[in-house]
Amino acid sequence: MSKSCSSANVGLPMLRPQGEDGIAPLHGLAFCGIAVMAKASKPGRTKTRLSPPLTGDEAALFNTAFLRDIAANLLNAGRGGSIAGYMAYGPPGEHAFFDFLPAGIKIFEAWHPNFGECLSATIVELLGRGHGAACVLNADSPTLPQAFLLEAARVLAAPGDRAVLGPSNDGGYYLLGLKRHHARLFEDIAWSTERVAAQTLERATEIGLAVHVLPTWYDVDDAEALAILRGELFDGHAFGIGDARPAEARHTRSLIERLDRDARLAFRLGDVSLERSSG
Repeated sequence: MSKSCSSANVGLPMLRPQGEDGIAPLHGLAFCGIAVMAKASKPGRTKTRLSPPLTGDEAALFNTAFLRDIAANLLNAGRGGSIAGYMAYGPPGEHAFFDFLPAGIKIFEAWHPNFGECLSATIVELLGRGHGAACVLNADSPTLPQAFLLEAARVLAAPGDRAVLGPSNDGGYYLLGLKRHHARLFEDIAWSTERVAAQTLERATEIGLAVHVLPTWYDVDDAEALAILRGELFDGHAFGIGDARPAEARHTRSLIERLDRDARLAFRLGDVSLERSSG
């Protein structure tokens, strides 16, 4: 999950009253609101763990390409299920950066003192807008299969309170979905570590909340994962098991092609892989 939030002391929005199973969506509103934890692209401040092998400018370009592709994935998922897409963005004042998003993706600011508060506030915001379920989604997985989003929405639409968690291969999670706001899921979590998903499942056990676990996927937040992404898009190296079809990631694919041609990206990623294997 992308750590897109930082220091702005803003209060959490108010929720509508919730019933035993959460809240019913307002008339005409998609049941499940899914918000990407998005950060405006700034060289030297965005996707910094991709540098090296990328330059700061290149890392910022990848951030924007990922956001474009994830927005497209959400819109496509909305055609197959009752899903509405959002970007929960930061830093404050960067609304104009997101003007490139298609009209079907709404945005709102989500910038708080720590990442758990950002996630928690985003869930509250989505439920407060009238959705029957709310999911937070990372900004690091442009090829995430649409089937996983549809599965999350379908599971959350069933009767009874529950959570949905999509684990990442680095120990974090790419998605967390809820029908009610459970603040405990965001407390006492060692954010940015390999313990995030396990600790979140522990918090759910503490409060007696059932959790449906989605298939594992990967975050593209370091050079090694970027090499996995390139292999998936161009070399037919499928990630994970099963027959879930990865998202097309058209903008990311186009950017990699351009950087391969103009800036020897494939060579640079190969160098990084060699360095890590011999280290």
